[in-house]
Amino acid sequence: MAFELRIADERCRAAVERIRERVAAAGGRALLVGGCVRDALLGRPVRDVDVEVFGLESEALAELLAHDFGGRRVGTSFPVFVLDQLPIDVALPLEPGLDFAQAAARRDFSLNALGWDPASRELLDPHGGRADLLAHRLRHTSEHFADDPLRVLRGMQLCARFELDPAPETTALCRRLSPAGLPAERIFGEWRKLLLQGRRISQGLAFLRACDWLRHFPELAALPGCPQDPEWHPEGDVWVHTLHCLDAFADARSGDEREDLLVGLAVLCHDLGKPATSVREPDGRITSRGHEKLGAELTQRFLARITRESLLRDEVPRLVAAHLAPVQLYQSRAGDAAIRRLARRVGSIERLLRVASADHAGRPPLPGRPFEAGDWLRARARALAVADSAPEPLLRGRHLLALGLEPGPEIGRILDVCFEAQLAGRITTLDEALALAKRISGGRTPAA
Repeated sequence: MAFELRIADERCRAAVERIRERVAAAGGRALLVGGCVRDALLGRPVRDVDVEVFGLESEALAELLAHDFGGRRVGTSFPVFVLDQLPIDVALPLEPGLDFAQAAARRDFSLNALGWDPASRELLDPHGGRADLLAHRLRHTSEHFADDPLRVLRGMQLCARFELDPAPETTALCRRLSPAGLPAERIFGEWRKLLLQGRRISQGLAFLRACDWLRHFPELAALPGCPQDPEWHPEGDVWVHTLHCLDAFADARSGDEREDLLVGLAVLCHDLGKPATSVREPDGRITSRGHEKLGAELTQRFLARITRESLLRDEVPRLVAAHLAPVQLYQSRAGDAAIRRLARRVGSIERLLRVASADHAGRPPLPGRPFEAGDWLRARARALAVADSAPEPLLRGRHLLALGLEPGPEIGRILDVCFEAQLAGRITTLDEALALAKRISGGRTPAA
């Protein structure tokens, strides 16, 4: 079957052709490889391009690329040339002297071991990647797969992104590997792709479980087999519920990567506290009182091992700790003060509602129903102007210094009292905050 790889951007397309010509003139061969070929076969737009060059030495390639494109060399054992202002990476085979079939055998999965020759317009498929791709099959390319255990997590995110079923021999090989020694940055890169690009995140996590890799993430490993009350969760145990929630999240991603990552991690972690808090009551019901608080602590542990991003480690546990709040506030018909305090705790009620909505949706076969608690809380938060951000204090330390107070703990106490009054709605302007501060401080006036 004829196949033509089309690059979406004209500048990128012209640059690839220029690289091909320059490499050929120097006696080498430039091929498009990996994900760009895979995506083209799937009919997806090709925007990021990987070029592999055969028949040239590293220094000759570096000089050629620097002359025409600038760019920089990254990596040591496996150098890659990243071109300036172009989504193109250029590399040599891992070992000198390899032909394309041999080099492709060192790639992770057969669907990434594909190449395309822009000169002959030929698809290169020495390891059956096209057939695996069309069959939605994830299969490791060769015994070299075990050279990098990170490939297990790469398989996780690929299963989610392309809705793949792993070959049994690939799953068996993955069970023999371990992430010990892998840097957190590399590990988190695969989790990031899972949450930001996965179409069916459940398939990725099912692969991780089949590979017996949940044991390397003990907070997640506790979820399978943890029962839930069937009246509220007819879908099954906490693991099954979490997978449904993540698929619901994936269907509603916003496209804002920062926000989607915060929400996706919170959905992944929202019920981590259930295994340790679930009990069967005398009447047979299953309850998990306090699971959200414990879940926030377990979320911190989980994130501390897989990422150094302080924003995620600070913000995600807050969402986990508050994921039941929308329903709780709705059921109690809470007042404005409670909603302002919730906004202060989580920073963004809209973000929290995305987590709670995924939780609400992750309970098939219950029929899909409107999330009334979410609609109610969103309307109230918008009316109070706290839907997208936490309320800002009216009174600041500089105001108290202007009243003549000396720096010290007393200023902090007064600020706290005034902010609580603001959250409760007892003061709504700076003048009212200043009047309250004067009463608390004994009616002092500004220093002369």
